[in-house]
Amino acid sequence: MAIDSVRCMTTEIEAGVAPAAALFHSLSDETRLRIVQRLACGEARVVDLTGELGLAQSTVSKHLACLRDCGLVDYRSEGRQSFYALSRPELIDLLETAEQVLAATGRAVALCPTYGTAAAETAGAER
Repeated sequence: MAIDSVRCMTTEIEAGVAPAAALFHSLSDETRLRIVQRLACGEARVVDLTGELGLAQSTVSKHLACLRDCGLVDYRSEGRQSFYALSRPELIDLLETAEQVLAATGRAVALCPTYGTAAAETAGAER
């Protein structure tokens, strides 16, 4: 697949870099990504997410708030319960495309000294 050089230089693409970086930053946290992946399967309550993902209620709520602020997740109330779901179905396509890129590169990004798996483990050990 060749990249269209004209498309790479448009003002619209350049103007969209910061919002695109913000989108990917919102998905760069492992917990938020796990929540998004789970919500791709259907809506869930906080209690469902805490049980399925093995996370504390406060952690799930904090990350859901972040995802809501980014416009990626929304909720509906039913009585005293809130059911969370992806607000943008395109997000599922983005995740599927990311999986294809990871498969095509042999998951080489995991070896990246800055953002890879080992770098994340080192950063966690330093905290």
